[in-house]
Order: sequence, then structure tokens, then C-alpha cells
Amino acid sequence: MNTLRILVLEDHAFQRTAAVSALNSLGYKNIFQAADGKDALAVISQAGGVDVALCDLSMAGMDGLTFLRLAREAGLIRAVIICSSLPEDLLRTVDRIVTLQGLELLGSVGKPLMVDVLAPLLARYRPHNQIDAKVAESQLDQPTEGEVLEAIRRQEFRAYFQPKFHLRSGEVDGAEVLVRWQSPSRGLLSPGMFLPTIERCGLLDEMFFSLLTQGLSLQRFVQSHGKPFKLAFNLDVTQMANPNLVDRIKALLRIHGASPAGLIFELTETGLLQMPEISMENMVRLRMLGFSLAIDDFGVGYSSLERLCQMPFNEIKLDAGFVQNFHQARYSAVIHGALALARELDMRVVAEGIETADQVQHLARLGCQWGQGFFYARPMNWAHLVDWRFEGQKSSWRRAIGTSDR
Repeated sequence: MNTLRILVLEDHAFQRTAAVSALNSLGYKNIFQAADGKDALAVISQAGGVDVALCDLSMAGMDGLTFLRLAREAGLIRAVIICSSLPEDLLRTVDRIVTLQGLELLGSVGKPLMVDVLAPLLARYRPHNQIDAKVAESQLDQPTEGEVLEAIRRQEFRAYFQPKFHLRSGEVDGAEVLVRWQSPSRGLLSPGMFLPTIERCGLLDEMFFSLLTQGLSLQRFVQSHGKPFKLAFNLDVTQMANPNLVDRIKALLRIHGASPAGLIFELTETGLLQMPEISMENMVRLRMLGFSLAIDDFGVGYSSLERLCQMPFNEIKLDAGFVQNFHQARYSAVIHGALALARELDMRVVAEGIETADQVQHLARLGCQWGQGFFYARPMNWAHLVDWRFEGQKSSWRRAIGTSDR
């Protein structure tokens, strides 16, 4: 018998009975029932809380939305399955509300509730002691400031490069520069394992200029063999407030004999609304020198269209979430709108997170020209990229999307 404690909140008696029957057939016996939100709060309060709530939304009295908010504030539920016949656009918004409340969303289902649909959703539930253990483990794994400073001194932060490519021809015009930590004791670490410490200790500039130095060395090598290769580097909005930022970048370019036209700096949309005056001054200085500026993860932040018009960006990085949900009409419409906006503003669009040939073909049909993602190439180190750049990557690309040279 499964020990999961489950609440069925449903105002229709027949639907409620059907849900309980489905749960019983799956081996769940610790089931609590309620016909409206007020009754549900009383039931689960007396029971000391439940693991999962199967929750209807539209009910007389206290509706499902109010119940979820109050139950979460009281710590009485941990995960939710939405059971509703509401239109898809409303359910998407409800899913977002549940996530923002900090609840684990197992999924949304229609009515009547079917056993074969319910079973895999309940299988997704993870007891909170497992989640807490993973959180604690990740916190313990975070390096100290001393470890990070030593890694910078020993040049253990390595530049990795993910190519940007033309969606129709497979032509590569450059790459985004990402960071990995090649730790002697921990192995190769992704940014999530060390960036929080980097940010907390104010070491973003040290890491950025290390990556810029590595990237410029690679760029000079590739371009010396007749291959143009633009590089894009991520900058945090807080770094743009550094009055010495532009001068330090210029000095490094002089050392490497590099041109500003070959570099793009990407800023995430989050933080643009509160950007101080000095940051905007630096953006203008970079553009005046010939650098390009891209707004990263476009569509997931809170910057207004007016703010986008005010900032001197000339490239939009379309967030991967839109690309991976392109089959949904609303997401496809947003992609189409972003492309139209970019054309009117004379900005290039690069779609992020491309993982399938269907995504490539759909984006190309909508008029998107450039993209990046695991479908074409994963981030790779200096040596791997050089081998890849000079070894028939176009033919492998054409095989992948089923096209041929003309």
C-alpha cells in the first residue's frame, strides 16, 4: 500500500467519487475528501497536512485558487495536480501561479479523471526529505571564496564555446563563450556549482576578463586560418556599472589585435528596469566603439518594450522556453511577434535552446535565421572547437536536417 497522503478537492460528488476510486485502484488509501476550499482547509488541518492535492478550481464558496494559496501559507500541502475543464490558456496561468507559490506542480488533467493519466503524475512526486537532501548537498558543494580565488589564480576557469549557426545553410559565424571550472579535486563543474560564490564574493569581473582573454586567443587563431568567428560574452547588469569596464576591454583588445566588430556582449533581461545611468553610458560607449549588444533570455524578464527601445541593443536572444514550446499556438505567436519586432527595430534574432530538427524547421519557416543549441553543437573546449570548426561540420549539419548542397 502506498503511504502518500492525498486530498481530493472536487465539488461534484460523482467526479469526487471517481477520483477516489481511481486512487484506490492505484494502491493509494490515505485519501481525504472535500467539496470546497473551506472544508478542505479544515480537513487537512485536522489531518496535519497532505502530500498531494488533486484540486478543482471552479467551485462555490472558496475556490481552488484561494485554497491553494491559504494551504501553502499554512504549510499544509506540498504538491498539486490541477483537475479542471478550464480552457488551456487559463490552465497555463494557473500552472504558473502554483509554481510561484512554491508548490511542486505534478501536472494538469481534465475530467473525468483517468487512471492511466493519474498514475504517471503521482509517480513524479518526490518526498520533501529527498528534495531537502539535494538542496543541502548542493549548498555543501558550493566552493568557498578562498577556493574560487585560488582557482582564478591557477587559471582553472575555462572558456567553453557553443556555436551559433544559420538555420538554413548551417553556416557558423561565431559562438557564445560559457564558463566551466576544471577543478583538480572536483572535476569539470558547470556554472551552477560555483557562480553563486563568484557573485557573492564580487568576482564576476575577474572571471569575465579571464574568459575574454581565452576567447580572444581562440578568435585570433581561427581567423588566421581564414574563418570569421564572432564571440559573444555574458555580462551581468551589475558589471555594466563599473566605470573602468570599457577601458579594460579596450586594453585587452589592443593586446590581442582584435576588432570590436568581432565581439558581442549579452545582458540578461532581468535587471534592465533598474539599470543606473552609468550602465547605460557604458552601453553607448561599447556601441560607439563598434561592439554589438544582445538582450539575453528575451521574453522571460520584466523589461518593457519602451525599455527595449531605449537600450542600444542590436541582437535579441530568444529564450529557450519559447523554442521548446513552439508547438503551442501562443508560444509560436510570441516567436512570430518577436521576429517581427526585431525586423522593425533592425535587430538580429538568435534562438536559444534548439534541440530538434522540428524546432529548426519551424523557426526557419517563421523567418528566424540564427540559432544555437544541443541539436547542432554542445559547448566545447578550445581544442575541440578548433577540430570541429575545421572538420566538415556543415556536412554533418545537412545530414541532421535532411538537406543537401545545391
